[in-house]
Parts: sequence; C-alpha cells; structure tokens
Amino acid sequence: MQQYDSLTIALEESLATVTINNGKVNAIDTRLSEDLLAAFTALEEDQDVSGVVLAGRPGCFCAGLDIKHMATFTDETLRKFWHANLGAIAAMVRLSKPYVAAITGFAPAGGTVLALTADYRVMAIGPKHTMGMNEFNMSLQIPELYADLITYHRGEHAGWVDVQQATMYHAEAAVAAGLANEAVAEDEVLERATRYCRKLMNVYAPVYATTKRYQRRKLLERVNRDIPAQVDEISRNLDDPRFKMMLEMFVASLKK
Repeated sequence: MQQYDSLTIALEESLATVTINNGKVNAIDTRLSEDLLAAFTALEEDQDVSGVVLAGRPGCFCAGLDIKHMATFTDETLRKFWHANLGAIAAMVRLSKPYVAAITGFAPAGGTVLALTADYRVMAIGPKHTMGMNEFNMSLQIPELYADLITYHRGEHAGWVDVQQATMYHAEAAVAAGLANEAVAEDEVLERATRYCRKLMNVYAPVYATTKRYQRRKLLERVNRDIPAQVDEISRNLDDPRFKMMLEMFVASLKK
C-alpha cells in the first residue's frame, strides 16, 4: 500500500488499519490532513480493502489541531491547511466501507471530529482517555463541518451545550452521550474495533454501502457542501486581530 509521512497502513485479510503517527501527540497539521485525504480517497477506491480501522498509537489517538502550527499560518498556508483538513473529514465521512475508530488516549476537538467520521467507535476506559469539543476554552471558532458532525451525533441542543461547557467525556460517559459505542480496557480497544469491523465486512458490500448512504443522508448533504466557501468563512473568522492575539498568548503559554 502507499506510504505516508504521518500514517501507517497495514492490510490484513482485506482490513486496512490506519494508524496516526504524527509527532509526539498526533496533532492535526497540514501534513496529517493531506495524508488522511489521500489515504481515505485511496481506500475508497482500493478493491483489496473491504473495511477500515482508524487508530492512534497506544495511549495517543489524536490531540486535535496543532495550535503551534496554526500560529505560523499566512492566509495562503491557512487556506492550504483547511482545504486539506475539511477535504479529509469529507472523504472519511463518505467512505462507503465498514469503518471503525479505536480511541485510546486524549482525543479533544479535532481528534473527536476524526473519531466521529467513523461508523462505530470503541473507546478505552480510564482517566487519560477523553473526547469532546473543548474549543471554547481557547475561544477558538469551530468550523461549520466540525459543528455538523457533533450535531449529527449529539443533536443541536445537546451538542451546543457540550460546546458551551467544553465538555470532555471519559469512555463510559461518551457511550451514554452517543459519542462512542463501546467502552473497553485500553489493551482491548484495537482488537475489539478490528473484530467489529470484520463483523460489518460480512455484510454484502453493495448492501452495506447503500444502506450506509441512506442512514446518513442528512450528514452527507452537509459534507457535500462547497469546501472553498467554508474555507473562505474560516479565513474571515481567523483574521480577527483579537483572535490572533489570543492564539499568540496561548502558544506563548505552552512554552513556559
């Protein structure tokens, strides 16, 4: 299979395990976004792949957007990042094949969004394993496509309250909230995700793909909107001088 700088992909008996491997905390930068876009586009077309599991390294799923990386953006590099990032999210949601996320470690904000693109999520039990939309802790604007995903899974009101309160969920609470489907021991997450994906792979592929499209029609309508227009809106939002100042202050606090 094709090689990527920030991902490893292992294919075994028609199941592709995509493992995020991007720096210390698997933060989302331009490289990871471009790799996810390319990988999931290729996985959709690959006739040798019948199912996909998305995982992070042990104890590290994805720490969300790389804020230090974002702080270096010019308008050009900002647009490049968001085109790739939103394109990746769209490709992951559109994947017609069985697709399961194996969540271990911290998965806030953008990490949660990556997990929510999957058909099913298996999450590790324990205090270091959390997911949720915590952008308001830094006064960060949530992109519309991110909001669409949290709304799809939580509903408008509950999703909005989660965002207001920057709620982070441990595994059992994430299952109760509908963000995860199973809570298991950390060392069982990948095995359970793989087993469940293989169960879905037993369904006749055209039946699975068509039914998946029917069941998520409204989400796909949101995903299929014009990405350049969304990038324009993000660019306008992030061009606010006060936001830039807060971003610089946050990055400075990370260096202390």
